[in-house]
This record gives sequence, structure tokens and C-alpha cells, in this order.
Amino acid sequence: MAGGYTGKLLMVDLMSGRVTESDRHMSLVHDFIGGRGLGSRLLWDLAPAGVDPLAADSPLMFLTGPLTGLVPGGAHTAVVHKSPATGITLGHAITGAQWGTELKTAGYDGVVVTGEASKPVYLSIEDGKAEVREAGDLWGKRTLDTEVLLKQRLGDPRARVLCIGPAGENLVSFASIQQEYFRSAARGGCGTLMGAKRLKAIAVRGHGAIPLAQPELFAIRY
Repeated sequence: MAGGYTGKLLMVDLMSGRVTESDRHMSLVHDFIGGRGLGSRLLWDLAPAGVDPLAADSPLMFLTGPLTGLVPGGAHTAVVHKSPATGITLGHAITGAQWGTELKTAGYDGVVVTGEASKPVYLSIEDGKAEVREAGDLWGKRTLDTEVLLKQRLGDPRARVLCIGPAGENLVSFASIQQEYFRSAARGGCGTLMGAKRLKAIAVRGHGAIPLAQPELFAIRY
């Protein structure tokens, strides 16, 4: 396993509700570094040629890099997709705060979402386990309210939440994804894809360690 990577992607099919794990990205991480690079390659592999950005089989990916959660300023997550704002181009948006770090400590390098739920749902991830849950009562709520309610529901104020508001739900082509109240993934209409997939939010909580290639040298430097 490469240092800085957990070796696992979470693959979520909202059509069936099935959640699986994959290590397919590990053969790519040395050539496509970071969430943005890896996401670009995975989009090439996973998105059917000419797919409509809002189609069920159009992937929406949340990806970390090898330094996420390890160095100052390295807590970023790349949201990669085909852009509904243009209909043809690669979309990527970067969001900071702690969601990406929390995902790594929960055991995953990224989340790849495909399919379309029949009703509003959210994804709950905690320490190597993930589950698609109903979110009908959250649909229509603003992002600030959604984060508060999900943290209360999970019983953990340190759970990290990515979510959309009414703009994403109503498929506004440039809708953003909000995180930790005031952080945004705001390029390319990534929130629109969450709305099309009826994915209201992703909540994550982790307590594990992030693998290092040379932990003794890292300890000296940081």
C-alpha cells in the first residue's frame, strides 16, 4: 500500500442501495496524484462516452490525496464529475475544512457515487462501515439546518457533513455542495449532481490512523 492512502474507495450505487469497496485506484495513484488527478482518470474510466452529466450512470466522486489529513493546509477534498453547468466539460471543485480528513480516518480514500435513488437519501460512513439511509425529512431544508439535524441524528457533533440545499435539489445548473457550515465546493455544478441522484448529504466519522510510508521521518518533520 502506498503511504498516505488507505487503499480503499467506497463505491455507492444509489439505484440498488448497494455499498462496496474497491482498490482499483491503487494502480493509478503514482501516475495521477491527488484527488483532482485521480478523479480525472477515474471519470475517463467510469463515465460512459457522451453521458449526460445528470444521468444515473454519470459518476460523482469525492476524492482525497496522499497528504489529506497529514500536513498543514492538506485537508482538501476534490469533487470530480462531468459538469452540468456546461454539459460537456470535466467538473472539479475543491473544498477544505475537515471532511476529507475524516473520510481518511474512517478508512477510505474516496467515495464514488453512481445511480439515482428513488427517494431522498443520505450516506452515513463511520470507521469502515457505510449505509444509505432515508432523508425525506431533510429534503427541502437549507444546508445549515441539514448539518445541524444530521449531527443531532448521529449523536456526534464531530461528524463531518457534506450536503446540498434547495438549489441542488431543484437542479440549478451551478449549485454548490456545502460543508461544515461555511465551506463550499462551488465549481461546475457538483451540487446539481447530488440533487439529480437525490443524495442530500454524506456524513462521515472516523477514528483510525492514516497510513504513512515513513512514519519516523514524518514525526521528525511534523
